[in-house]
Amino acid sequence: EIKNKQRRHFMFLRWKQQQRKEKLALKKKRRKEREALGDKAPPKAVPKTIENQRVYDETTVDPNDEEVAFDEATDEFAPYFNRQTVPKILITTSDRPRGRTVRFCEQLATVIPNSHVYYRRGLALKRIIPQCIARDFTDLIVINEDRKIPNGLVLSHLPDGPTAHFRMSSVRLRKEIKRKGKEPTEHVPEVILNNFTTRLGHSIGRMFAALFPHDPQFIGRQVATFHNQRDYIFFRFHRYIFKSEKKVGIQELGPRFTLKLRSLQKGTFDSKFGEYEWIHKRREMDTSRRKFHL
Repeated sequence: EIKNKQRRHFMFLRWKQQQRKEKLALKKKRRKEREALGDKAPPKAVPKTIENQRVYDETTVDPNDEEVAFDEATDEFAPYFNRQTVPKILITTSDRPRGRTVRFCEQLATVIPNSHVYYRRGLALKRIIPQCIARDFTDLIVINEDRKIPNGLVLSHLPDGPTAHFRMSSVRLRKEIKRKGKEPTEHVPEVILNNFTTRLGHSIGRMFAALFPHDPQFIGRQVATFHNQRDYIFFRFHRYIFKSEKKVGIQELGPRFTLKLRSLQKGTFDSKFGEYEWIHKRREMDTSRRKFHL
């Protein structure tokens, strides 16, 4: 019986190897045919992915839409984009945070300029928010944890909201990132917001943009990226390096994490009586793998 299993396994490996050889030979043949045809070669077929087969969303933002422009000019983030306010961020935690959450907050404060870390000890958010407004804070970030691991993020824009609740996962601190660069400097980073295409995604993107000062200091060569893919928001913090006139290298500085939007609430944080603009309901909304909300 053991010999039969070994024989079947060996035959399977030989079959897989033969399949790879045939696939490679076919690829070489097609490449030679395209080179022979030159400019007359037919265009390459675009591979099918979940992203390019996405179900059309009626709320997809058109940059030239007058209604979108009016909403942007009158929403809660308009004072920031009109340069009437300067971002000032308070980063706090759930009650009595553990070491990993504390280190994550400290590293997040080095990414977001003009941010201050405060560790809660029994003080309710409803009491913190009026104090933040009185001290001219423009945003409040709350890092929640479960079993000593950061697992949630609440972002509240002050003084009038909105408030977004995210599930947080895949948190990596600086020391856990391989081939990381040197410690980040105090220069204001550039911000990249990628693939926030719907009205909801547009609002979330504006929330992230409002955390950072308007004018990045390019001399620091630091970039904070929020990349949305399939409604997962991947955060990365890099430094780019010019190797030559044509080549650019990047170094990840950390930390890194992934966010998944759970809800968007009007106004500031209110868990009991808050009015919600959007809530993620898995059974009702996740009926298709090709439907995304951001």
